[in-house]
Amino acid sequence: MRWRLSFKTSLGGKFLLSYLLIVLVGVATLLAVTFALAPTLFQAQLAPILQRHPGALTTAEASQHILGSFLGTLLSALAVAAIAATVTSLAISLFVARRITGPLQQMTRVSERISAGHYAERIEVAPVHRADELGQLASSINALAVVLEETERRRLEVIGDVAHELRTPIATLQGYLEGLLDGVIEPTPQTWAMLHTEAGRLRRLVDDLQELSRAEARQITLSAQPVAPQRLVQSALEPLEGQFAEKGLELQIHAPENLPPVVADPARAVQILTNLLVNALRYTPAPGRVEVVASREEDMVAFRVTDTGVGLTPEQLAHIFERFYRVDKSRSRAFGGSGIGLTIARSLAQAMGGEIRVVSAGLGQGSSFTLTLPRAHE
Repeated sequence: MRWRLSFKTSLGGKFLLSYLLIVLVGVATLLAVTFALAPTLFQAQLAPILQRHPGALTTAEASQHILGSFLGTLLSALAVAAIAATVTSLAISLFVARRITGPLQQMTRVSERISAGHYAERIEVAPVHRADELGQLASSINALAVVLEETERRRLEVIGDVAHELRTPIATLQGYLEGLLDGVIEPTPQTWAMLHTEAGRLRRLVDDLQELSRAEARQITLSAQPVAPQRLVQSALEPLEGQFAEKGLELQIHAPENLPPVVADPARAVQILTNLLVNALRYTPAPGRVEVVASREEDMVAFRVTDTGVGLTPEQLAHIFERFYRVDKSRSRAFGGSGIGLTIARSLAQAMGGEIRVVSAGLGQGSSFTLTLPRAHE
């Protein structure tokens, strides 16, 4: 690494300048104190000798000569000591400054690369394993780079997923419209119904994307109020009971009357529970069972939707709440949803002070989604 010294811009230069100033101040203080105290102390030490040997120094000139010689010798010794101390201090300062500025220069280069979009850049191992503040800073920069790299990866995936989701209904609409223009397809009620269906799919996708954006930005207006858990469960189940019966799924409900009310937006809470129930309905083959349990959980009320469906692997559990993630990649949007319902549900739950979690024993072992909402206090 090339060492560049600049007292105006380089941190290493500033370190050296500060150490040099400290040394110079120390040397000046040493000399000032020495010249102020040395003559008095020397004369005080010399007085007892003169009393015991009155003839040792017969003239004042001899005394001044001895004092001058002493001070000259002392000054020479101090000068040599000061030079040696300055050289040693500068060498140590240079070593310390390099130990500090070297990792900082590396972190500067890496951060500049990251800011330019190279999110795979990482700081080398040596600075990271230091136990001081520089090591902590290097670890933080590496962690930031990991988050930015993951965010960029997900951004590209979202763009690709949105393009894929839009391509299918647009291609269908374009194909039918071209057929109508060319006279290949007859403008029958079935044709117009097909066009209306595809346009509806396109509209729903746009609405889902807009709601996802608002939910993650916490821009959805919530009307939080105390509401009974039984009311939320009933409101979510009523429109779906016929579909459960038609598919041949057993539906069990446990919502005790003595549960405390929760603080939530009723419409949004029902939306979350509906999403969980629809997923259980969609991924549970007949004959199967779906169980809805509401229970108290410390200062929260938990709504647990458990099914005997396809289950989830550990990898799927890690990504289940990500945008456009589908457990079954082969499912179309018409059957498998847009892949952002759980993402919206989690954002809404967090906005109301709750959370959504999921557990599964593995493929074929079913899964259990739990929505928690804060209970109302008297």
